[in-house]
Parts: sequence; C-alpha cells; structure tokens
Amino acid sequence: MELDKTILAIITSNQSKVTGGAPIFICEKGTELELFAANLEAIIDGIAHRLSDEVYIIVKH
Repeated sequence: MELDKTILAIITSNQSKVTGGAPIFICEKGTELELFAANLEAIIDGIAHRLSDEVYIIVKH
C-alpha cells in the first residue's frame, strides 16, 4: 500500500498548537525544528511545509 496526499509527520516547538493522528515531534527551538523537518523530509520521502514559526508538516503529494 502506498500513501498518497497525506500528512506523514508534524514537527512543532509548541505542543499546544497541534493534535491528530500523524506522528508529532516536539522540538526545543527554531533551529532544531528546521533540522528535524529537513531530516524527516529526506527519511520519509515527503515534502516539508512551514505553517508557522512553530509548526512544520511533512506531507506526501
């Protein structure tokens, strides 16, 4: 089974801003947030999108 058009992961530095069924990664600050997004994007073969200063999502298009 191949996933298509779905959120694969959420990365945040503010846990109160996110909820849901995708894996959620909590980071301490902005630089760690960007590093997690870039690495997860490559590892899980998705695309990182910055939604705010505190939230990124990794999606599969």
